[in-house]
Amino acid sequence: MNIRRIFSNSCLGLAAFVFVTTAFKGEKDPLHKRVFTLGVVEVKDGAAAKKSIADEMEFKDGKLYSDFLNKKFGYKWIKYRINKDSIFTDSAEVEIRHLEVEATTTDESNNTLAVNVIVENWDIEGFFKLTKNDKPKKYFDFTGFEKGGKPKKEKKPKKTEEKKPEEGSGTEPKKD
Repeated sequence: MNIRRIFSNSCLGLAAFVFVTTAFKGEKDPLHKRVFTLGVVEVKDGAAAKKSIADEMEFKDGKLYSDFLNKKFGYKWIKYRINKDSIFTDSAEVEIRHLEVEATTTDESNNTLAVNVIVENWDIEGFFKLTKNDKPKKYFDFTGFEKGGKPKKEKKPKKTEEKKPEEGSGTEPKKD
């Protein structure tokens, strides 16, 4: 009898645990599986370089990856945190989703990389800041857009206008 009670309570507890974890599961990361095409510009002494470097930034499972950061500095997937996630309406009455993202990592030689990103719908901008022992080493600005671009809106079929009877065609009532 006692084993039966333990078994039934265990099953009940497991069912409650499964229900709670599935019912209250949070919203998925809004940047998950999004890829952006960037133009990266190095900034030296407050002046931006004339030539931009093409880059691709990918967000996946709470981490970001940049081809530029991997090739130039050896940074691979970096954990990020979304500091702000809001929706507002601009002057053209269009809803804009605004995300502010921050990522930092330090390697074994005490180089610290800070990445700050602002995403508004399909546009992205931000900077990479590399420091060593808290002294600025390199600074890069970037801007870009989501790869694949803005999704196309479905075109609504044109309404056909009803033809109005022309005067003198004999289909309209006569005026006295």
